[in-house]
Amino acid sequence: MNFIEIAERRYSCRKYDPTREIEQEKIDSIIKAARLAPSACNGQPYHITVCKGEIAKKIEKAIAGMGMNEFVVNAPVVIMISEGEYVPLSAQGVALFDNDYRSIDIGILSAYITAEAAVQGLETCILGWFECDKISEIYGADTRTRLAITLGYPVHEYEPRPKRRKAIDDFVTIIE
Repeated sequence: MNFIEIAERRYSCRKYDPTREIEQEKIDSIIKAARLAPSACNGQPYHITVCKGEIAKKIEKAIAGMGMNEFVVNAPVVIMISEGEYVPLSAQGVALFDNDYRSIDIGILSAYITAEAAVQGLETCILGWFECDKISEIYGADTRTRLAITLGYPVHEYEPRPKRRKAIDDFVTIIE
């Protein structure tokens, strides 16, 4: 698959097959892609925790417990992304320019994770609607949890549908 094919195919999965385990080599490939994601000053100001088994179920239950995201309970894996420390040069940039590089870097990281998951034939959903402190406590994060990415095989084969997006002219300006 080329990148446009990945982008057209990828969707936020809402129905995972709880009977299908994810092969470790596929998880390893996703983590390898995550490691290659660009970040400000190559600082990688985040930490990834791959949660499986009972710990994944506890996290999923907590995420679904607010009445949102109830579909997550069947995902066999949840990738948690928590904040890490800035490298000194990035920290200086934050102080000088008031730009949250860490959030930008976590967004890029998430794109790499979900794209590689699609290449591996897995589906994902990026989640940010949860109680950060409660979730962090469940899996032992000592910094703020920013995102959860559910990962698994869908219940049924997904046929990509046309995506509804803004027209290019509505969000792109070209200046010469």
